[in-house]
Amino acid sequence: MRIAVFTGTRAEYGLLYWLLKDIQADPTLELQLLVSAMHLSPEFGMTYQQIESDGFVITEKVEMLLSSDSAVGTAKSIGLGIIGFADALLRMQPDVLIVLGDRFEALAVAQAAMILRIPIAHIHGGEITEGAYDDAIRHAITKLSLLHFTSTETHRNRVIQLGESPSRVHNVGAVGLDHLQRSDLMSIKALASSLNFKLNQPYVLVTYHPVTLASEPTKESFLNLLNALEQFPEYQIILTYPNADDGGREIISVLEAYAQKQPKRVLAVPSLGQLRYLSAVKYAAAVVGNSSSGIIEVASFKVPTVNIGERQRGRMAAESVFSCAADTDSIVTTLKAALNADLSRVVNPYGKGNASGEILEHLKVAKLTTIKTFYDLKGDG
Repeated sequence: MRIAVFTGTRAEYGLLYWLLKDIQADPTLELQLLVSAMHLSPEFGMTYQQIESDGFVITEKVEMLLSSDSAVGTAKSIGLGIIGFADALLRMQPDVLIVLGDRFEALAVAQAAMILRIPIAHIHGGEITEGAYDDAIRHAITKLSLLHFTSTETHRNRVIQLGESPSRVHNVGAVGLDHLQRSDLMSIKALASSLNFKLNQPYVLVTYHPVTLASEPTKESFLNLLNALEQFPEYQIILTYPNADDGGREIISVLEAYAQKQPKRVLAVPSLGQLRYLSAVKYAAAVVGNSSSGIIEVASFKVPTVNIGERQRGRMAAESVFSCAADTDSIVTTLKAALNADLSRVVNPYGKGNASGEILEHLKVAKLTTIKTFYDLKGDG
């Protein structure tokens, strides 16, 4: 079986890492890797190089990302992606395509695959992020897909509610949590050495992405976050770059200037990679921002997350997640509460870290087709 896996961002690749390793190691399977978008961009760290250094062979690279910070630029990037993915998938001829999540690059490749009659297996469907257009994209990919691997039973039920047959929807937990069972995280000394940055104080790990749907001005909200962090001078700060959504590039210039003013306290990093990111989470006093990782993966470390603003509104969260508005006072108050919280009994609702094996078990026995019927819930007429 030829299994194509798509990745367009550093975060998505990190989540898929152990699934890729398991496909690669299985003699009955052939891994095809389709790489695009942020991975191929100098602005975002040329992270395809990390994929290759991890021992993977990239089957196809598709350039699609315009150097634009507008919604029109994002829409045009989707169009370029569909054109490039159509050609790439025609050459690859996979038996199934795995797509994770809810980003515009994933929507582009899913559209191309659907038209080419390539069955799609979708990971992390059924979730809710009401503050970003990712929410609509995620549900759209669900309807383009044949197989579904959700992170909780609640999310499985939502996918079924969208008309997908229960026999094709499997709750396997969050695939990124496989790192907790299978990856050897770095010591704090090794982490500091890798970053070339002295971690000699408690620190917070910060990732803030554009809010693409809700009325939350990106630059203003990010400045509010930085102003709040100035109220905690005893903490160092590791800042990771935002993703390539419209509005993200104006954040990059702000965070770079902020880091340059305080080079011993603040580190700005285009991409940590999954191993360094999770290692940084392990030793962090708190994770701050609006990334899905702060809600899904961080809870397993019993590290508090300050979830800012509307981007992740509606997403299921553990008690280690403290949500607040995107103004300075709210962020300061919430971060103080998070830093003083007892999280010893927190349980992550997204599973325990065995998703990759379950996904492959289901894929191997699935009837791969692009024809499916709409599943009506009983009692809905």
